[in-house]
Amino acid sequence: MKEILVILFTVILTQNACLSKFLGICPFLGVSKKLDSAVGMSVAVIFVMAMATAVTWPIYTFLLAPNGLEYMQTIVFILVIAALVQLVEIVLKKYVPALYRALGIYLPLITTNCAVLGVTILNIDNQYNFLESMVNAVGTGVGFLLAMVLFAGVRSRVEVSDPPKSFQGIPITLVSAAIVAVSFLGFGGIVENLFA
Repeated sequence: MKEILVILFTVILTQNACLSKFLGICPFLGVSKKLDSAVGMSVAVIFVMAMATAVTWPIYTFLLAPNGLEYMQTIVFILVIAALVQLVEIVLKKYVPALYRALGIYLPLITTNCAVLGVTILNIDNQYNFLESMVNAVGTGVGFLLAMVLFAGVRSRVEVSDPPKSFQGIPITLVSAAIVAVSFLGFGGIVENLFA
């Protein structure tokens, strides 16, 4: 149980996919202007990460590895992720059209979101069992959600401020992202001491 909690808190706080590993930066910067779309995108990413892990881990463990086809993992994982994103897109378009329109082009970009592919590959590289892989996937998704929500809050404050002309637009967004990323460094000691 301790290992599961370590994995969970580590990927949410200290090894956050966006803020520590810089995975998923495209939607992090593109969809975080509004809280609604940031939460919607994050929930979709959590779902895709969990489902992708639930499908790719058994495929790798029981099909690719025993047959010496480990070199095919990236191609197979991308195909699985693409199929799951299509499923999410169809469901959102039918049942939550407002969120579907708000996410716009960023919804199909989950297919190429390196955080989703990164989680599936890291599960294999870290030799996690199925439960640990699922915890890693959901925890990484929750960490992505946390980063998106915090950054959406920061961006909403920046929108009403009046930064110098040279910082307006992308520069102030990148500076804000850096400050949010640095704020997560403080969690390093907490997680290490929590389970020592």
